[in-house]
Amino acid sequence: MESIYWVITWACHRKCVHCYDDRFRPYVRDDLRRVISEGQAAFEKIVANLPEDYSYLDPDHLTPDGSPQRRRGRLILAGGEVLMDSVREPLFYPIIDAVHARYGKAAPRISMQTTGDILEERHIEEMLKRNVWMIAIASIDDYHVGMEGDKKFRLMDKVRAMMQKFGVEEANIAAASDHRIHLPQARDYLIEDGPFFVFFGAQPELWIGELWPRGRAWANNLSKADYGVNFCARWAGGRGFLNHGWAGSEVSIEPDGSVYPCCLKTKAPLGKLTEERLTDILDSLKDHPALQAINDGDPERMGEYAGWDRQTFARASQTTTPSGETYANLCIGCDKFFEEKLGGVLRALRAQRLAAALAQVG
Repeated sequence: MESIYWVITWACHRKCVHCYDDRFRPYVRDDLRRVISEGQAAFEKIVANLPEDYSYLDPDHLTPDGSPQRRRGRLILAGGEVLMDSVREPLFYPIIDAVHARYGKAAPRISMQTTGDILEERHIEEMLKRNVWMIAIASIDDYHVGMEGDKKFRLMDKVRAMMQKFGVEEANIAAASDHRIHLPQARDYLIEDGPFFVFFGAQPELWIGELWPRGRAWANNLSKADYGVNFCARWAGGRGFLNHGWAGSEVSIEPDGSVYPCCLKTKAPLGKLTEERLTDILDSLKDHPALQAINDGDPERMGEYAGWDRQTFARASQTTTPSGETYANLCIGCDKFFEEKLGGVLRALRAQRLAAALAQVG
């Protein structure tokens, strides 16, 4: 795989109005122990079922003989908030250690995401000892309480000062609309060993500036993604997810090992990594026309095999917001197709794979 986005826990110290999943929130006492134990119970099996070869071929970067360059893949560990005391020691660090124990020198580059407001120098030091490649500060926007206006820039200054002490380089230089926020430039960081850090957030000019029609972003009428916004065709949005071993391949994993073709997640998982290998799941789905449509970044096409033409999909993509406004987005149509047609198919395919694996053992 080029990249896997692994949400290791739902636990967070924030309950942001724009969050794409209601499960990301503060938990206390028994609820917190339950949420953390979910990840603890699953992570060793998940690591064991990641791809044997965690590298990929990139046809956009060629070797001297003209063949695609082979590159190390990336494993992105996120929450929630992975640096909370209740998550960091019992879950976040053990996952990193388990990945390195399995892969050794062939391990993927480890990236992590944090809001940054609870980041301390000792956390940076501990992550660097574990060969974390990228530290991403993912709260640089006006939606995070305490980050509004110029407040976010004070956090950026604080983080930069801490990173400088450890020789961690900021991995972005080209200016965005505000000169204090940056966008990645043409430099090819993916072949460098780092360590790096980067800032990003729900800014209008960035990856999901329109916000996904999900979770509290939906409930609070914050999504600005109309029908012309195709998240599926963007990085981490589903396009290329079946093409493991090649550039562009990425899937998303939940704490219990459920696998999805995109970070915002479909209405049903593809399978679970606590039960079977990721590549087995993907290979079993590669010829299904609906999954191929997602893989091609063309979700309107996913229902054609089942009698849903593009016009039907477009109608299914129409809804009203919680405030009663007319709204349409491809993700809404995808949700309805999964609910009506594809969810049951995926569950049946999963049952077939597990039965075949059990029979093989027997």
